[in-house]
Amino acid sequence: MKNNFKAWLKAAGIRAVKTFAQTAVALIGTELVGFTELDWLHIVSVAGVAAVLSLLTSVAGLPEVEGGNG
Repeated sequence: MKNNFKAWLKAAGIRAVKTFAQTAVALIGTELVGFTELDWLHIVSVAGVAAVLSLLTSVAGLPEVEGGNG
C-alpha cells in the first residue's frame, strides 16, 4: 500500500507540474504585451490553481499507477 501511494504521489505530482507549465504557457501566449510587461503574479496564481485542480482530479485514479486508483 505504501509503495502504491508513493507511485501515485509521484505520478500525480508530475501531472500537476505539467498542468502548471501548460497553463502558464497558454496564459503567456494570450497576452498582447511585451514579455517584460506580463502580469506574472496573475499567471503564477492561475497556473497554481490549475495544478491544485490536477492533484484533486488525480484522486479519482491515474492510469500510470497499478490499479489506477489513488
